[in-house]
Amino acid sequence: MKDTLYIVIPCYNEEKVLPVTAGLFLDELKDLMRKNKIGDESRILFVNDGSKDRTWEKICELALSEKYFLGISQSRNRGHQNAVWAGLMEVKDKADITITIDCDGQDDIKAMEEMVDAYYAGHEIVYGVRSSRKTDTFFKRMTAEGFYKFLQVMGAEVIFNHADYRLLSAKVVQELANYREVNLFLRGMIPLVGFSYTTVCYERHERIAGESHYPLRKMLALAFDGITSLSIKPIRMITCMGMCIAFFSFCVVIWSVTQYFTGETVAGWTSMTSIISFIGGLQLICLGVLGEYIGKIYLEVKDRPRYIISDRISLDSKCDGERSNINI
Repeated sequence: MKDTLYIVIPCYNEEKVLPVTAGLFLDELKDLMRKNKIGDESRILFVNDGSKDRTWEKICELALSEKYFLGISQSRNRGHQNAVWAGLMEVKDKADITITIDCDGQDDIKAMEEMVDAYYAGHEIVYGVRSSRKTDTFFKRMTAEGFYKFLQVMGAEVIFNHADYRLLSAKVVQELANYREVNLFLRGMIPLVGFSYTTVCYERHERIAGESHYPLRKMLALAFDGITSLSIKPIRMITCMGMCIAFFSFCVVIWSVTQYFTGETVAGWTSMTSIISFIGGLQLICLGVLGEYIGKIYLEVKDRPRYIISDRISLDSKCDGERSNINI
């Protein structure tokens, strides 16, 4: 009996693209079943991340028309990472293999077969990695590649040019469920789980419809979340910076005292204000970084649920039928 595959697809305001890509996902799922690489119990799970348009209605229509489509809806928008996590936790006791992929059709769906083959070859994790960024603008390419390099410099273990297109075995998902932090950054968390992994390269296409939900602002926020959730290197950098400045300040004090006793002191407003401004600005930056870590600790201590499922839909249910609040 072949393993069961669940494809987890987070959706946020995707009413334009969902009717197009849903058929592509279904075709790929059936093709894998036809080739006897996955079992007939395999499914496609859409996770509605509190969309403000008709995304959930579209998911309901799909689920009621085809048994291979399933849907869950979060009670409110909680962000892409939490939507992916909700899908993983929903299927962790049902799936032997889980593939996460975005809804927009940019990631090459055909790469799933190569991922499944890599899984049967013995790999527990298969990362989808972009082979090039030729479809990106220069600015997008520069900022995206800088994003991964910056994360690595800051101590976050990530796979270069890998986003959230990946295959995970049931063993990995079960171990991942033991990670209890509220601040999720899956690109950095999954490498921490370990196990055998490999990569599959693919060409990333233009978005089929709709607009990107990851502008530069969100990319920067994601990078900062990744750094502060996975690494304390910024705090160590602050410590080293403070020691260097303290040493420099000590040298300036010795120089000032020497100048005083030799009678060569000159009252200087510019030098004094420059030093005060520099030290003040540096202190504010350091306090900001420390505050970010303290804020993360505050959220972790409160132990709030990472997601709440308000609705579930399948061929055997109605959109307004089964409702439950689940705190994970």
